Amino acid sequence: MSLSSRQFVSEHEEKTSFLANLKHRLCQTVERSHQFLIGEQIDDHYWVGELMVDSTLVSDMICYHHWNGKVDEVWQRKAINHILSMQLPDGGWNIYYGGPPEVNATIKAYLALKLAGVPETDKRMLRAREVALNLGGVPRMNTFSKLYLALLGLFPWKHVPTIPCEVILIGKWFHVNFHEMSNWTRSMLVPLSIINHFKPTRKLKNPIDLDELYPEGFNERDLALRRDPKRITWRNFFIYLDRLHRFAEWFAQNGLHPFRRRALERSEAWMLERFEGSNGLAAIFPAMLNSLIALKALGYPDDHPQVKRAERELKNLEHETETSVWIEPCLSPVWDTAITCICLRESGVPEDHPALVRATEWLISKEIRFRGDWYYKNPVEVEPSGWVFEHENKWNPDVDDTAMVLMALRLTPTTDIARRDACFKRGLDWLLTFQCRDGGWAAFDKDCTKSIMEKVPFADHNAMLDPECADITARILELLGYEGFSLDHPQVVKAVDYLRSQQEPDGSWYGRWGVNYVYGTWQVLRGLNAIGVPSEESFLQAARTWLERIQNADGGWGERCNTYDDPVFKGQGPSTPSQTAWAVMGLCTFGDRQSPSLTRGVQHLIDTQNADGSWTEHETTGTGFPKVFYLKYDMYRNTWPLLALATYRQLLEDQTNLS
Repeated sequence: MSLSSRQFVSEHEEKTSFLANLKHRLCQTVERSHQFLIGEQIDDHYWVGELMVDSTLVSDMICYHHWNGKVDEVWQRKAINHILSMQLPDGGWNIYYGGPPEVNATIKAYLALKLAGVPETDKRMLRAREVALNLGGVPRMNTFSKLYLALLGLFPWKHVPTIPCEVILIGKWFHVNFHEMSNWTRSMLVPLSIINHFKPTRKLKNPIDLDELYPEGFNERDLALRRDPKRITWRNFFIYLDRLHRFAEWFAQNGLHPFRRRALERSEAWMLERFEGSNGLAAIFPAMLNSLIALKALGYPDDHPQVKRAERELKNLEHETETSVWIEPCLSPVWDTAITCICLRESGVPEDHPALVRATEWLISKEIRFRGDWYYKNPVEVEPSGWVFEHENKWNPDVDDTAMVLMALRLTPTTDIARRDACFKRGLDWLLTFQCRDGGWAAFDKDCTKSIMEKVPFADHNAMLDPECADITARILELLGYEGFSLDHPQVVKAVDYLRSQQEPDGSWYGRWGVNYVYGTWQVLRGLNAIGVPSEESFLQAARTWLERIQNADGGWGERCNTYDDPVFKGQGPSTPSQTAWAVMGLCTFGDRQSPSLTRGVQHLIDTQNADGSWTEHETTGTGFPKVFYLKYDMYRNTWPLLALATYRQLLEDQTNLS
């Protein structure tokens, strides 16, 4: 045997030994993860992890209790402890882990502390005040934040953009109408429009002001809505329209507005109707809190059943210990359960395992067979179906949760296969009707993309629309691929074309519901692989190159929320279990089990697992509203790594069988 032949054999044996050892360690890691996750099942039926967010929800609740005039001092002290625990060294508050201070979060926290009696001369308040002023102070807060200040008499109503409740009366006949807003915006704005009408400012028992948070002193010239420099723009049009609304408000307050009473009645009825079958209005904190304030503005007494229910649902979002109180924006049992079921099955837990059977039957029981608000944008004759994120939210089933649940259902037949199959078919038929005109899928609605809606003055929460996005579209293609849909299926053709049109010049994809380009790129690669697009395609190879280029020195991947502010930061950040798992799964689609980047990523996941089978993650990797609100899904750190390791192990087994 020649020297070169012996060297080749030696290298081959070394690689084989390395992969065998890696697979052995991988299997041990997977087994520990199984034990941990199965032990986390709630009531033997579902999984739910905490949704960790910034300090603003607790700050808002403190403000609400002072507006309501009923402050539990013990509760407030715990809430203040939580807010102070999240203060940055420079004195501000951020909206994602490791991020810079943000103006709304900082001023809300400052206000909450001041309401609770923390003196302005406290060092923590002085640092917060300096940061708030450097960020532009109260004039730079968004509309919803200013409205909460107005409720406490801390900001003039005439400078809060109007939210006319007549918008609920505008039907499809008008280009700009109620149903052209995103699902979550509608839920927030209906109660806010009621509040906007009554303007129920209440005097504080211990009056305060925020004059010290105006950089140039309190001057109304700084509070007016800023116009675009160009004279003729949609924004300027809506600013002038806002002035007209203010003129109409005078007539409304004096009972002379021809449509106001009807609009108020419609808004109240709409809100009350959507309390039914839901854990609060839309089952999300902002809408729930707004609806409670709206009920009180409408004159509902404190002991009214609807008020009691609204308070109870908000309380269910709280976590309270002996020293602290914090709040989740909503609960995520359906989403977390579906992902966990997929991870466990794909990693080798048998389909008849009791934990999986019970969880799958629970998911089937959560199907929503009710024609909700989605029907306005998607009026097709399809049997109602779909799933939501939360326990109960029957008006708002969404595409992303439905796709994830369907991927879970197909893996576990349960004890009633016919029931499972019928449920799956309904869900898939329903899901397919939501494809948008350009081939993509969005979260809640179909073709909710009229950009003019983003020009209205109260659209500064960056969530007026529900556009189709690459990550959700790719997840649906993944599901369709598993179900045997071909590349020449009309809906698949449109979806693949849409994804190709959304690719960034560097090969990555934007992630709407996860941080950020790592999330989007992984999901697109996985979806296109499942549907059968060859990995040799140049546009997919560009994505592979991008993923390999941004890998951290420790073998992992990480990316922070600042990429939504400036893409120059894409692919940069401390390694996290969830983002490393996404990148590993993306690279697995290329079938190269010996790829250095891939094996280093797998090793990183193995090496960073905790002894109990969990992983630790501090970074924020979930997206609510880009640039405004982010989420840390506590389940992500434990589910996605398991699925990534299972995907790589399957790659090893497939190639071993081929050889």
